[in-house]
Amino acid sequence: MIVHANCKINIGLDVLRRREDGFHDLETVMVPVLGLYDVVEVEQAEGCSTFEQTGVVVDCDADSNLCMKALRLMQRLYGVGEAHIRLDKQIPFGAGLGGGSSDATAVIVALNELYALGLSEAELIEAAAMIGSDTAFFVRNTPQLCMGRGEKMQPIELPLQGKYLAIAKPAEGVSTKEAYAGVNPAEPQVRLSDRLSRPIEEWRDCVKNDFEPHIFASHPVIAALKQTMYDAGAVYASMSGSGSAVFGIFDTKPNLELRDGIYLKITKL
Repeated sequence: MIVHANCKINIGLDVLRRREDGFHDLETVMVPVLGLYDVVEVEQAEGCSTFEQTGVVVDCDADSNLCMKALRLMQRLYGVGEAHIRLDKQIPFGAGLGGGSSDATAVIVALNELYALGLSEAELIEAAAMIGSDTAFFVRNTPQLCMGRGEKMQPIELPLQGKYLAIAKPAEGVSTKEAYAGVNPAEPQVRLSDRLSRPIEEWRDCVKNDFEPHIFASHPVIAALKQTMYDAGAVYASMSGSGSAVFGIFDTKPNLELRDGIYLKITKL
């Protein structure tokens, strides 16, 4: 079974508070980007499970890959058998685009089909949330207001149809540890969903990513990419998640010129 495991962007990201379990409560809107995806192939296997990867090189051994973690989870929860997993990696990693989380959810969805488990959406979300904070989103894979660690979701409508999306990622990355180490949790006066109900042209002044201030200070190339998006005519631009990817939303297809070594993808939302 072949699954196109697309990435996501975060439009707004409020870090509300640190929890007793060490995680943080967030409010963010995740939007799927169907034009940028990894290809995940899952087949039933006899004997031992195997994992193969092509495409973008990820500094991670096979057993630590989220695809294999998803397989082992489904074996523990539902007794599925062994599997061959092939991953053609196209989404940049360490970018805040949720590529690894999407791959893991693709494996869970594929195993549900291959082994005819008949799991409900709620059961798939519960399983995916055991892998990571972004993973559950990819079960629904539609714009969602995500709360808690990201696993609590409610649908949201945004005026994005027909818009162009540009995603740029520098060679340097940002670790989740670095992102959270410098953030200052606080509850905004106006909820994110209310701010996003304003015209998209006003988002620039009121829809923020709480990771940006300290990440931009220590990684000026990321800050420069956001400004480049606005200089090219973006109606809204932001860092996605904990970075280091930056995206811009445009009314028409942008003409972006970036220096060598910076990944660029332009697609439609």
